[in-house]
Amino acid sequence: MRRRVLVFLLLILSWASLAEASSGRRKAPPRPPLQLVWHVENHEGVVITSQKGEEPINPASVVKVATSLWALEKLGPELSLETRFFARGGVDWQEGRVRGDLVVQGAGDPDFQVENALLVARALNEMGIKEIHGAVVVNDRFWMGWENGSAGAEPDPIKRGILMATRLRQALDHHRWNGVIARVWRELAQRRGWDAHTAPSVRVLGGVGADGRSNLGDLLLVHRSKPLTFVLHRFNAFSNNDIERLGVLLGPPSELAGMLKARLELNGQEPSLETLSGLGENRLSPRAVVHLMRELVKSCSARNLDPGHILPVAGCHPGTLEKFFEVLSAPPYAGSMVGKTGTLTNTDGGIAVLAGIVRSAQGDFYFCLAVPGARGRLREARRLQEAWLVRFIDEHEGPRPEPCGVPLVEAEEGSVIIKVAKAPGGDRILGGNGDRL
Repeated sequence: MRRRVLVFLLLILSWASLAEASSGRRKAPPRPPLQLVWHVENHEGVVITSQKGEEPINPASVVKVATSLWALEKLGPELSLETRFFARGGVDWQEGRVRGDLVVQGAGDPDFQVENALLVARALNEMGIKEIHGAVVVNDRFWMGWENGSAGAEPDPIKRGILMATRLRQALDHHRWNGVIARVWRELAQRRGWDAHTAPSVRVLGGVGADGRSNLGDLLLVHRSKPLTFVLHRFNAFSNNDIERLGVLLGPPSELAGMLKARLELNGQEPSLETLSGLGENRLSPRAVVHLMRELVKSCSARNLDPGHILPVAGCHPGTLEKFFEVLSAPPYAGSMVGKTGTLTNTDGGIAVLAGIVRSAQGDFYFCLAVPGARGRLREARRLQEAWLVRFIDEHEGPRPEPCGVPLVEAEEGSVIIKVAKAPGGDRILGGNGDRL
């Protein structure tokens, strides 16, 4: 009996020892404090403070500021892109049916969403078209919905076209809606004052295709996109990586890098850009980012724009600023910072970047704050950035907020539908100034 008890006690001690050793192995060593790097200049370009401001970092989505500057100057703030809808095989107006395929010719509109597709469906219904006998066929410059930029883009153009055509068919045909599309319709109807119970629908009997180059058919209507400034504002506010779609109109990242090198008078390895969105391994120093911000402000001013037309303002616009910086988005700081966030969770060990302009009682200051090596600690990095910036503003006599300017538009706002087709014997249905739906 005593032997059994002794064995039992030895087992208990062994288990306790193993548990203690296991616990010791699981206990991680204390992590070193996060290190903030920064560069700040006043309105005249005088350096106010800098900590490793000359050393290149991964700017993450702050690259979108460079892409926005390039787009603003190369394409123009008022650029609108037309997506054209054709009836291949003509229209049976008596039956309200496209006899063949609905062929869609996109021109590279990077922000065509479900809301825009619903506008098209409603316009087709108003023209008397309620059914597509064939398929929905799109070309290689039609996009719909988010893809998460290069990280989520389908590289095969045919597969990508099929995906986009499938999304469009689902949005056009009420019988294929899911809960998300139904919710989008209700919100759209509420904004426009429409009867939400009368949902638009164009029934699609065929499948989908990704060609749309030859034998287009008869032009039915044109969807003209919102101006480029609206698109850039939305992409920057939500930090959407599909800004890369503008590369079709602008060019590759290497051309943007060349423009920045000359424009910002950079030397050495700066800049190095893999993408137009900030995904991947890109390089710009905090000082270069500050000068990039200055260039964007100059470009906006030359076009009678405020930087708040292109970038979000904390406390005024939804998106990543509001999500990550609660103090700066609330009084008394709301309206005193316009900027852009950048976040990478794993690339280069993770990084959190915040760049922009703060308005204090002592004047405007251009800044770039970055926390490299922030993998797994991004929330902590954002708190560090906010505390630093709030302290900086307070040290310069406090915030100087300005009234919120232009609001962030919804996906379909600013777009125009032009109805072109006409029934035999009827009047041409044409919105001379564009039917704003």
